[in-house]
Amino acid sequence: MNLLPAQTLLEALAVRDLTDPDQGPHALQLLLDDVLNALITAWNCDLDLRRRHPLVAVEDNYDRLGYSPDDITRDARYSRYVGETVMLRSHTSAGVPPTLRSLENPVDVLLVLPGMVYRRDSIDRTHVGTPHQVDLWRVTSNRHTGERDLQQMIALLVDAVLPGADWRALPASHPYTQNGLQIDVRTAAGWMEVAECGLIAGHVLSGAGHDPAEVSGLALGLGLDRALMLRKGLDDIRLLRSENPKIAAQMLDLSPWRPVSVHPVIRRDLSIVTDGDVDAELLGDSVRSALGAASADLESVSVIASTPHEALPRAVQERLGTQPGQVNVLLRLELRPLNKTLTDAGANALRDRVYAAVHRGPVLEWAARTGPDRPHSAGQGGRGGRVPRSACP
Repeated sequence: MNLLPAQTLLEALAVRDLTDPDQGPHALQLLLDDVLNALITAWNCDLDLRRRHPLVAVEDNYDRLGYSPDDITRDARYSRYVGETVMLRSHTSAGVPPTLRSLENPVDVLLVLPGMVYRRDSIDRTHVGTPHQVDLWRVTSNRHTGERDLQQMIALLVDAVLPGADWRALPASHPYTQNGLQIDVRTAAGWMEVAECGLIAGHVLSGAGHDPAEVSGLALGLGLDRALMLRKGLDDIRLLRSENPKIAAQMLDLSPWRPVSVHPVIRRDLSIVTDGDVDAELLGDSVRSALGAASADLESVSVIASTPHEALPRAVQERLGTQPGQVNVLLRLELRPLNKTLTDAGANALRDRVYAAVHRGPVLEWAARTGPDRPHSAGQGGRGGRVPRSACP
């Protein structure tokens, strides 16, 4: 099993949870308050908010929610394991099984589990490796919840997040729900998913010690970052954590976003050699690990072209040193720091750090005069100052 390095774990745990008032105020908290007030007012039920530690049992994250042993999401490429039985949660739903186990005689209660989750994700203006979620589970023994209750919950949620917005609910499958649904809202750019929900599956209740014949409920998971971006009209998820005073001040309320002058984007194209097809999520995770805090300067990483070794002209194979099974990939980095001006030298340095992290060929081509140390063996030295040429069409 590929375990998370200790330093990477410490860095992940040090990231501020924007949903936690104890770590400072943020608009995410106001949005969550609006949602909770709408549900509690309509249902007149009890509220039970739990802030659980991000290190969770693998059983709670997967097994007790009904994930199959061979589910692809369990793969170490996508989940952040810190031990054989412990991991950084991949969703706030990991807190549901232990919370249900501790719940005695639930007459009518709304369980609220907010926080950050930890994923290997692509890098663009709407994704980060540590998004915020909240699980909202209504658990009751004084009535049997059904489809009508679920539709009411969706309507209340959407109106609290985006008052007046059109929404639709499409069938979706989750291992911990019955009659699962995906909730989309209509935006200027088209339909966008904001949440998933369903009736609580009987096996989840019985596994926590509750009789499904006596206890029922609703389960809903909301992506808070995307919800806030839609509410305020934000187009870049990095704005939520910006330390720029003009931006940070706007992250303290739910008023519409007032654009702040930003620096122009700087692009760098990299011709790299990989050991197989590029996976956007794994690529994003490798780049974040390589750049650390500087990854906040990256607006996006995208694959422009990809050519397998076998399709490359012989001269190009020899120049790049590719081997059968390898792929020549043209990556485009778009750099735009939110809080500072990035010089060409600074952009080249970031480019070279990304290159060192993802390039697997024997020939090195650095943009800066001296490239960083490679994390793996290489046959030839770098070529200072050269911008790499791509063999991709």
